[in-house]
Amino acid sequence: MSHEHHVNGRPSPRVIVAAVIVTAGRVLACERAAPPEVAGRWEFPGGKVEPGETDAQALARECAEELGVRVAVGDRVGPDVPLAHGRAVLRVFTVTLLNGDEPRALEHTAMRWLSADELDSVPWLPADRPIVAELPRLLAERPA
Repeated sequence: MSHEHHVNGRPSPRVIVAAVIVTAGRVLACERAAPPEVAGRWEFPGGKVEPGETDAQALARECAEELGVRVAVGDRVGPDVPLAHGRAVLRVFTVTLLNGDEPRALEHTAMRWLSADELDSVPWLPADRPIVAELPRLLAERPA
């Protein structure tokens, strides 16, 4: 059962969106609960863009589902990161929490707010590493 969109005869990559949520100079990291091969690894919250959704709509929905928060989606962070041998692409955005909402780990094992010097303290998923590399600069621009 393939529901892939085709561009010039080749399936266009699935877009996965993820959120860099910065509060008081720290970024939110989430520990995966499943599937088993990535459980215990850390990521930025997010998920697949569904047909008919914009990247921002998908990310807002995922933040509501995974963290129970309302958000405003901001600027891109880093480049597109190819996933699954080019079958998908990770696209990351800065996200601002609205209305004083506090994230809760609804679908993750745990979550932590990491400062710039704590970024290496968790085992990130490989796909998220290029984004992690962008964060010290981002955190410096958004001090507490």
